[in-house]
Amino acid sequence: MRDIAPSPELAVALRAREQNAERLLRISAKHIHDPLTEIDWDAPIDPDHFAIPAHRVSLYGTHLWERLTPRQQAQLSVHELASVTAAGIWFELILMNGLVRHVYDSDLTTQHAQYALTEVADECRHSTMFAKYITTTGYPSARPSRRAHRRGKLHLLLNDTTLTFAGAIFVEEFTDAMQREMIRDESLQPLARSVARIHVIEEARHIGYAKPELERRWARMSPVRRAVFRQVLGVLAYEAVNEVINPRVYALAGLDPREARAVAAQNPNWQATKADWARKAITFFTDIGIIDHRSQAMWRRAAVL
Repeated sequence: MRDIAPSPELAVALRAREQNAERLLRISAKHIHDPLTEIDWDAPIDPDHFAIPAHRVSLYGTHLWERLTPRQQAQLSVHELASVTAAGIWFELILMNGLVRHVYDSDLTTQHAQYALTEVADECRHSTMFAKYITTTGYPSARPSRRAHRRGKLHLLLNDTTLTFAGAIFVEEFTDAMQREMIRDESLQPLARSVARIHVIEEARHIGYAKPELERRWARMSPVRRAVFRQVLGVLAYEAVNEVINPRVYALAGLDPREARAVAAQNPNWQATKADWARKAITFFTDIGIIDHRSQAMWRRAAVL
């Protein structure tokens, strides 16, 4: 039997997808970084250095913030960055699983499938880098919360590749905005800035892979599927944002975790920070129609709108 030729529209879309993947593979070959050798993991860490800008710490501007000494404030920033990286490992493991399944259903002779495996290799290095940062800074765990662990297993059961691409866009744009601020601020902890630099360089390619793929998949969705997808992605974004700051960071600062988490949730500075970091993803999802008036509730609950 002869293979059925794709429609002209599909042929154009597949050609564009291959051209994008070929470009990303070419860039990857020139700009792959090994954090284990490129970062000085043995350099001493100044306990007075912030890891993220002070105004981006979840308690900044609150009465609990004023209760901390300058050194405790700096240490809280380090632990909050470690918490963000632990959440990053959680999501990158889910993303890698989704990409491998995507390749399993694809033709590995295509540039598109080969780039997916290249991205998996990048994410393996990133997760190792994040874990090493967590260990180096003395943060006690790289594991997600039990709630996030359960939600991750549910996502793996759903095995929705389109949702994986959308989730990757949200999480990567969120952390990218945070890390670009870190790179620009020379007063911050050098180790944190080194980790951010490598991640930003390589994640730009991953976002460039996910966005056109999501646009193609979204354009082919039925109205019913779109309605469900909007709500599910909103829940995923809420869970991701909720996982970013583990309450243990407050206990490590000598604060009551429940009180501190409640104060952070109502802190307008922290709400503004989350909205700032999510802005590029929110704009993209709004532009292609994923976020509309029918799906804004969960995004507002996550404090990113």
